[in-house]
Amino acid sequence: MNTTQAAAVVAAAIARSLTVATAESLTAGMVAAELATIPGASGTLQGGIVSYQSQVKAAVLGVDADLLAREGAVTEGVACQMAEGARRVLQADIAVSTTGVAGPEPHGGRDVGTVWIGVAAPHGTWASEYHFDGDRASIRQQACEAAIIELGRAVGDEAAVLSGS
Repeated sequence: MNTTQAAAVVAAAIARSLTVATAESLTAGMVAAELATIPGASGTLQGGIVSYQSQVKAAVLGVDADLLAREGAVTEGVACQMAEGARRVLQADIAVSTTGVAGPEPHGGRDVGTVWIGVAAPHGTWASEYHFDGDRASIRQQACEAAIIELGRAVGDEAAVLSGS
C-alpha cells in the first residue's frame, strides 16, 4: 500500500475538520487499518465496520435485505447503502465502503475482480465499479487502494462544497 495516499487523506480530512468511517466486505478492515497507520488518524477516523456476510450488511448497516436477496452483495446499490450505513452508525461526515469478489471463484454471478466502492457524504452518495486482475490478495489490496483514493476525492469534494467553490 502506498501510505502517501492514506497520509494525504488523513491530513486533508483533519484540515477540513471532517470525520471518516469505513464499511468493508472484501477488504475486511484493510482500509480502516491503512488509515490508522497514519499518525494523527484519530483526529478523523471514527471507525470501521467489517460486514463480510449479507446478514451483517442488513442488520448493522441497514442495507436493504430484499436488495441483497434479489441482486447480491456486489452491486452499486449495496455499496451505496453500506457507505450510508457506516456514515450513520459511526456518525461520520464521510464514509467509504468496499464490496466485491476477491476469488478464487466467481460469486453471485460476478466475476473475480469485480469491486464496487461506495462513498456517502453530506452532498450525496455514489459508487464506482472496478475490475481488478490478480490473485485474491492482490485484488483485496487494489480495492483497498482504490477505496482510499475515492475517500480522498470525497474529502476534496466536500471541502469544495463547504467553501462554495
